[in-house]
Amino acid sequence: MDYVWLVSLVVLCFVGVALTVVRMPGTWLIMAAAAACSWHFDWASPSWKIVVALGVMALLAEGLEMAASLITAHKAGASKRALWYAMAGGFLGMFMFTIPLPIIGTVLGGALGCFAGALIGEISQHDDLAKGAKVGLFAAVGQVLGTMAKSMIAVVMAGLSVCAALL
Repeated sequence: MDYVWLVSLVVLCFVGVALTVVRMPGTWLIMAAAAACSWHFDWASPSWKIVVALGVMALLAEGLEMAASLITAHKAGASKRALWYAMAGGFLGMFMFTIPLPIIGTVLGGALGCFAGALIGEISQHDDLAKGAKVGLFAAVGQVLGTMAKSMIAVVMAGLSVCAALL
């Protein structure tokens, strides 16, 4: 029966990484799977310390993903309105593009939404199309970089979970 728990952990870690790549809460799935496995093994394999570390990593990944587009847009000289619009546009684009293009639409929609949101926010604040386009581009690039960083953290979390459970 213990093998079922370990195989389930491995499968859920793979699913968690795949979900993270498409901007879904895969890091939390990895942590929850490790916590369930740890609970089954009386908090010994993986240890409760590993589960806590996974929670910290999941929080870090979420913050990094969210902050990446805001930081890059800010570096391009974005106004506060453009930053808020970029964040809102990213969420809106992600949901709008997920329906017609289920997997790639989430990533593409998030980047396009960030671009459009930052562009609209900057134009409405300063009426400068060139600066708005630059801010939008930086916000979109930041969004993609944030997703990549979160995906890399998810891979590390999955590896740590599986290795800790097997050792």
